[in-house]
Amino acid sequence: MCMHPCHAGEVLKEYLGDMSISTAAKHLGVTRVAFSRIINGKAGISADMAVKLSILLGTSPQFWLNMQANYDLWKASQNSHIDVIPLNAALPM
Repeated sequence: MCMHPCHAGEVLKEYLGDMSISTAAKHLGVTRVAFSRIINGKAGISADMAVKLSILLGTSPQFWLNMQANYDLWKASQNSHIDVIPLNAALPM
């Protein structure tokens, strides 16, 4: 289990069980390479993919999009944003 929000692909692996990536990709109408990138956390789940996964697995598209968004926000929060100046702060001269 993740100590931070999981990439949706990590959870997707569990949903697929013993189904091969190739088989799942065929059912989804995507390439094995594209699906493998999602499963391995190299690509995110788009709205279109979330709909496809919801049909394939009997889940909601929001389940996949929310999981991906939570992961993306966590990942972004790990970066430094020192270049951003709040609107209520004075701009440097």
